[in-house]
Amino acid sequence: MHSLTKLRGVVQHYSWGGNTFIPALIGEENKEDKPFAEYWVGAHPNAPAILENEEKNSLFTAIRNAPAEILGKRVAQQFGTLPYLFKILDVRQMLSIQVHPSIESAVKGYREENEKGIPVTAPNRNYKDQNHKPELMAALSDFWLLHGFKDERGIEEVFDSVPEFGELRKAFQSGAYQGLYETVMTMPQEKVNDLLTPLAQKILPQYEAGSLPKNSAHFWAARAVKTFCRDNHYDRGIFSVYFFNLLHLKKGEGIYQPAGLPHAYLEGQNVEVMANSDNVLRAGLTDKHIDVPELMKHVRFEPTVPDIIPAREEQEQVYTTPAAEFELTKFALAGPAFIAAESATVLFVYEGSAEISTNGEKLVLCRGEAALIVADKTVELKPVDGTATVFAVTAPAVKK
Repeated sequence: MHSLTKLRGVVQHYSWGGNTFIPALIGEENKEDKPFAEYWVGAHPNAPAILENEEKNSLFTAIRNAPAEILGKRVAQQFGTLPYLFKILDVRQMLSIQVHPSIESAVKGYREENEKGIPVTAPNRNYKDQNHKPELMAALSDFWLLHGFKDERGIEEVFDSVPEFGELRKAFQSGAYQGLYETVMTMPQEKVNDLLTPLAQKILPQYEAGSLPKNSAHFWAARAVKTFCRDNHYDRGIFSVYFFNLLHLKKGEGIYQPAGLPHAYLEGQNVEVMANSDNVLRAGLTDKHIDVPELMKHVRFEPTVPDIIPAREEQEQVYTTPAAEFELTKFALAGPAFIAAESATVLFVYEGSAEISTNGEKLVLCRGEAALIVADKTVELKPVDGTATVFAVTAPAVKK
């Protein structure tokens, strides 16, 4: 196994993706005008990256054949495979209201769906693997998302400013966050339509006239109506637009989302790193499988104070999180930088070109290209022509 190996990732053509950003980034034509939603670079068995100069083996297979050599002994023993998944996302259309399960819940849910005979690739499958999915995102552009419940004052302000939701105040006062959310997520569809029809009639003309700013929940609710609602049948995910924190991240800023935190991406491009999992529980604003009862078992019914990771001007920015599976670093290269990682590291060049060298091996990566560095190697990164932006992800070292 080489110390440095170029990787070719896998495109996911989910309906919410854009048509130009990822194709331009990775140098792939899109003659059929397909949505290019995500670009995966990892070892998830459903879509593993390919090792370009190792007989075209998948990264999943290579790790299975030589786990300690590639991952390092500790990570091989602890996780058994690459513990993280690196992605590039292009969010053109709002994503689903979703949460990710804990690892205990994922193991249980995966086993139960297997016992029911539901194929892992079935569209009505909730649990694609036995892992949890804490995730970190770093914005590549202006990025809009929903992130956890507003605080109590924020919820009360919704009731005050959106009279159509006035009758929901009692559910919040008597049952707090769980009572409120269970009310809107389990009420009959006819009741959902009754509450959202007058709101839609008010905000749609404003949206279509371009008079709603993006920092208004009305903007995203109106967009959801136009995207997901037909024949006066309204998607209950719209309630979450009002009850969750609406965040606007600038390029370089990041945020971490643990298991159980309800969220939804709304618009923009980002880098995303997560535990090596594809487990998503959805509750609206999607054409994928929705399972509200299963999602409700895992939601953190509590206010969330968003902890935005600021963008930094340094050559090396580490996006620190509590996750044991991954650590993301962004290199804004104007000169040499070094990586000395205990475990396997994935590199992705986002801007410019970079030369990577270690142990007499050398590799040049252009924009949109990725590489694997095996465990216990010290690597030098250098921009090829002036500057380069490189993302690196690895399993963090154990703190002593």
